[in-house]
Amino acid sequence: MTLETLAPADDLDAEAFDDSVLAALGADDFVFNVWGGDWCGDCRRQLPEFGAALAAAGVPDDRIEAFPVTKGPNGKEGELVDEYGIELIPTVVVESADGEELARFVEEEPVSIAEYLAERLADVEATPESA
Repeated sequence: MTLETLAPADDLDAEAFDDSVLAALGADDFVFNVWGGDWCGDCRRQLPEFGAALAAAGVPDDRIEAFPVTKGPNGKEGELVDEYGIELIPTVVVESADGEELARFVEEEPVSIAEYLAERLADVEATPESA
């Protein structure tokens, strides 16, 4: 099973996104874990734009993990759903290269997934690392 809704929207290119959003998404070696369902209206509405933003930011495919979710009798079902506490979709968890969770988008925010995560990742980058 694949997550087709994460495919970049054809009608969006790099010009559609703020440079600061693209810079934040493309910085470091962030890993983007994306849970969604092609059957989900929120996912069909939001994930194509997010996929386009990741492409415009130059995030390589090997740093984007897509996890298709199905509806089960007890809620959402799919790979790593329980481990990551996925209850609503789309959910995007951004991790550092060593697996530390840095930011999380869950279902809906007043701004796009890309803008929401970029704001949080910019905060992470602005925080000085301990020596």
